[in-house]
This record gives sequence, structure tokens and C-alpha cells, in this order.
Amino acid sequence: MDVSQYLEIFIDESAEHLQNLSDCIMTLENEPNNKDTINEVFRAAHSLKGMAGTMGFKRMQHLTHDMENVFQEVRSDKIKVDSSMIDLLFECLDAIEKYLDNIKATSDEGTEDNELIIKSLNDFIAKANGQPTEQTSQQPAAEVEAPKSEEKTEEPAAQEAKYANFDLNNHELADIASARESGCQIYGITVYVQKECLLKAARAFLVFRAVEELGHIVAYRPSSQDIEDEKFELDFSFYIASTESLDKIIAAAKNVSEIENVLGGVIEDTKPEETKAEDPNVASPTEKTATEKAPAEKKVAAPAAGAKKQTPAKAATSRTVRVDIEKLDALMNQVSELIIAKNALVSMSSSENEESNRQGFHDQIEYLEQITTSLHESVMKVRMVPIETVTQKYPRMIRDLARTLNKKMELVMTGEDTELDRTVVDQIGDPLQHLLRNSADHGLESAELRAQRGKPEIGTIFLHAYQEGNNVIIQVGDDGNGIDVEAVKRKAVERNIITMEQAESMSQKEALAILFMPSFSMANKITDISGRGVGLDVVKSNIEQLGGDVEVSTKLGEGSTFTVRLPLTLAIIQALMVEVRDEKYAIALGSIANIESIPVKDIKYVQAKEVIHLRGNVIPLIRLDQLLDIEPREEEPEELTVVIVKRGDSQAGLVVDNLMGQQEIVIKSLGKYINGNKLISGATILGDGEIALILDTNTLV
Repeated sequence: MDVSQYLEIFIDESAEHLQNLSDCIMTLENEPNNKDTINEVFRAAHSLKGMAGTMGFKRMQHLTHDMENVFQEVRSDKIKVDSSMIDLLFECLDAIEKYLDNIKATSDEGTEDNELIIKSLNDFIAKANGQPTEQTSQQPAAEVEAPKSEEKTEEPAAQEAKYANFDLNNHELADIASARESGCQIYGITVYVQKECLLKAARAFLVFRAVEELGHIVAYRPSSQDIEDEKFELDFSFYIASTESLDKIIAAAKNVSEIENVLGGVIEDTKPEETKAEDPNVASPTEKTATEKAPAEKKVAAPAAGAKKQTPAKAATSRTVRVDIEKLDALMNQVSELIIAKNALVSMSSSENEESNRQGFHDQIEYLEQITTSLHESVMKVRMVPIETVTQKYPRMIRDLARTLNKKMELVMTGEDTELDRTVVDQIGDPLQHLLRNSADHGLESAELRAQRGKPEIGTIFLHAYQEGNNVIIQVGDDGNGIDVEAVKRKAVERNIITMEQAESMSQKEALAILFMPSFSMANKITDISGRGVGLDVVKSNIEQLGGDVEVSTKLGEGSTFTVRLPLTLAIIQALMVEVRDEKYAIALGSIANIESIPVKDIKYVQAKEVIHLRGNVIPLIRLDQLLDIEPREEEPEELTVVIVKRGDSQAGLVVDNLMGQQEIVIKSLGKYINGNKLISGATILGDGEIALILDTNTLV
């Protein structure tokens, strides 16, 4: 049985519940008496507890169980929500997130018990009920395990007669004989699951995984396939060969959640009619208690089988995307149209009427183009997800930064429903986080300075997103101090990045570009938030890897704005195909401003570099043949074909030989083959099978 089928669902849904909890707790901080939010927190914690229990993650289950208990008291008006509780709840969320990170990486929650957090949660409950707080640290385990011990003593006799009492086939008998020869003891075990258990097969699998750390299962009843298909009521049995004690095996099985009881005994003889049903565990309450207190550490540690599933668990979070059923219906319709077009072409190929075939062939090709364009649009819509999936974590981050930096600040976000390709969204989170931290730490002034400048006491950090053509624009900024351009120049001179003469002649835009240089920081001291020399340069490189760019505008005393421009998708783009000598290149259509035919005599020189003067703008020329190390022409033509490309407010003219026209291209990564050359962002395969390289216009500009 493959537990990864449950892990993927568990990871996705747990992440959603965590985000929901974070949003609700943020709301509670401002509205502590909001009953709807209190109930929502209780429901989310309850759901997380149930899911963790179903998957056998005991530590996560205990923590969420105590969160649920606290909110039960809040719902009953025995406890009031205050700032200390809010802080503790956020600590709980961080701890649960660490459990989830471990599960993604290893299919196991790890060994951290978070005893201090659990004790603090139980202290809240103890105060509400007038109990001494010192005795509450062991409460969660007792609460979870108590029902088991009560139920076990009620009807042992009725259950004892049933455990591990089944016929064996020849193959199973041979396995048992072989195990005995190798020095193993054979135990018969019957496991009873709770009536409320939702995923009995998953529970059975977790029992098998736990006990097989201690031995080897040699027989199942019902069969392992029937157990996997949940073709059993509330109990299943197995024989296990092991060199460990019976107590250890029973303890391992009991340690799985939603298991009501585990019975077992030594199998002295494998003949069914002579099998002895002795169960020392049931008879002795002392031994029963010992097995229930078996340490959880060993059983919850990552087993070998779980470790093997490390990659699928990670892939579950990065590869899944929820799709509206209407989008899938549209895809299905277009695929059916594609099949009709294919059938028409097949029919024509078998027909002997050449004249009608020729006309019909052209019609079908035109029809096929329409379908593929429509199919492309539909697939892109399926891949698109709102950037809200990334930005919803930021309000909590800004709240924590406000407390760390002792500044009053608020985050204003708009356009969270703006959609981007999933691959872009997955990678844009860290750069945006860097920019927001930068605004909180460097951007916003102290409360005293804001008061002197007549600004509101609470500083504003904003994140605005919107679509512009084939790009998405994300603006991150603040109403703080702005960037002191002269201070940036002085720092750059101090660090020998530029000379004093260069600093004096440098424009504001050029000075601000220094901020994006590797290891450059304006911070005077290193903190956990900034000043480590890893910041804006990482932001720039990460965004450029996505085919985007970032610019900054600022006004001293009023604030700064970082503008991030990203392509809607990284998979399929409209491109202009050009030729330089006999080589074909693609230029993304979204980066092209216009195309000009420029007489050679109109080329001017600025600081020994070629430029053209076009409608009031001075645009530098880039000779692609020289840049790409292509053989020069024998004769210079009288006129040059120049493709004007743009990057933000900057422009450049690319000199090409021929224009081949617009084409929809599929971008293929070149991997590590030429990753040292930033001029080339990828390649595409043309209709005739030829390869065309894609030029990175951001790097060229």
C-alpha cells in the first residue's frame, strides 16, 4: 500500500488549514471577540488534528489537540483572547509548519515534541478551570490515550478468542518455518480500529509499517490486497516473525492513532487447531500500562520505507494545482476538435481526388491552427494561479517584523487575484519577501522621525499587482524615508565600487543600479532582517531568471517603489524570428517596441559607441553579429534593419539581417550547457526541425 497517495492530499490540505488559521488569528488580534473567527479557528484546528491523527503524526496531533482545547475554552467564554495568546498561537503555527516541512521532506514529522508550547497551551486551560498549571504538561498524551485504556479492559475475553486464529496456506507455512530456522519468534497479532476511523486501509498500512521495523509479516488475514481495498470491518490479523519481544511489537501497533486495541501472543505451533490463544498483555493491567507508555520517539522516527518516499512527498506540493472544472471541460472540447481535424487529414490521405484534397488540406491546416491556438490559451489558463497563493503569507510576516523592529506598520495589498503561470508564482515568493523586508527595515523611519515630518504614526508598506499586456507588474514600496542617492554614491566610493569622479557625473538611475550589485548593502550593522549583503542582488538575479526585470524609483523623505515586471508564462510565447547571416534567432514579442529601417549615414557616436536618434530618443545600437561572434558581412548595406527592444524605460536597437515573421514558439531550456552565457535564455525547435536560440533582451539592454 502506497502511503504517498494520502500524503499528497494531507500536505495540500494542511497547508490550506495553516494559512486559514494564520489569517483568522491575524483577524482575532484586532477583533478578539469575533465569534465567527473564534469558531473558524476551532474548526481549522479540529480538522488539522483529525488529519494528523489519520496519518499517524502523533506530535502534530497532540499540538493541534491542545490548540483545539484552548479555543473550546474561548468559545465557552472561559478564556479571553489577548496579545500573549496571539503570540502563543503563532508559535503553534510555526511549530506545525515545521512538522509539515519535515513531512514534505521525509514523509515523517520529526522528533520535536514542542513541550514548552504544549505546556503553555495547557496552562491557559488550567487557569480557565482553576487548576494548578504545573501539572498540565502531560495532559495531552493522557487525553488522547485515555479512551483506549478504558475500552481495552471492557471486553478482553470476547476479543481474545479471535486474535490470530486463521488457517495457513503452504506458502505461509514455508515462510514461518524459514523464519524459525533463522532464530525468529512467531507472534499472532489482531488489531482493532476505532469505529470512527475514516481511512481504515491507511491505518492498517501505518500499523504494518510500524511493526515491520521490528520484524517481518509472514501472513495476513484478510489478505493484504483486501486490507488495502478496505474489505474488512473493524479488525485485521497477521503473523509476524521477529527477534524482538511481543511487548515491543504490540506497543508499536498501539502507537498508531485511531487504534482501539491490539491483542497478541506467541504462536508455538502453526497448525490452526492447536494454536494457543494466550495473551499475557490482556490479563495484566501493569503490562498494559507499560505498553501504552512505550516511547513515541522510536515509532514516529522516519522508517526506511518512509524515507524512500522523500521525492514524491516534495513533488506533491510543487506539482499540484487546483483547476476549475469549466477549464477542464474547455480543454476536453478542444481535444475532441483536434481529433476531428486529425481524422479529416487521415481521410484525405487515403482519397484519390488530388484537387479536392489540396483545397481540403489547406482548410484543415487553417482549422488546426485555430484549434492549437485555442488549446494553448486553455492550457495556459489551467496553469495560471493567483499570486495570492504567495502574498497571503506576508501580513503575518509584516506583523512579526513590526514587533521585531519596534515600528508601527501596516501592509496594503491590491490585485492579489492577478494570475501568473504556476512556475513563475512558485519562484517569485522569495524576491517579494526580500523587497518587503527591505521596506520594513530600511524604508520606514522611526516613529519620532515620522512625527517630525508630519507623517501618520503607522507606516504603510504596499504590494500592488496588475496585468499589463503579456506581463504582470508587481509594485512593492513604502511611504518611508526613500533612498538617499548621495549616501549610496558615498558608500560605493568607500567600497571602491566607483571612483569619486564617476560618482559626481552619475545620474540618479545609475546610482540606484548600484543597490543591485552583489554584496552591496547600505546597512551599517548586520541583523537577522538585513545587512548580510544578500538582498537586492539576489532579487534581481532571481527575477531575471524568470525573464523579468526590476527597477526602483524613489523620492527622499517620501518613499520608494520597486517595480517588478514578469512574463505571464515561461512555456509558450509569441516571438519575432530574425536572421543574422544564416543563423535564426527568436526575440520575445513582448519586449519589442518597434522595427525600423535606419540609413547607415544616420548612425551617430556617443563615447565611441553607435547610437541612433529616433523621435527624440537616443538609442544605442547593438550589432548582434559582433556580439554573437558571427562572421562579418563582406559589404555594409546602405540601410540596417533594427529591432528596437525595451526593458522598462530603457531601449536598445538590435541590428539584424532579415525578419522572418511572427511565430508562436515553445521555450526549451538549455540546462547547464551554456548557463554561463546570459545572452541566450533558451531555444526552440522550428517547424523544419531546425534549432533557433532565444535572445534575452533584458541582458542585451
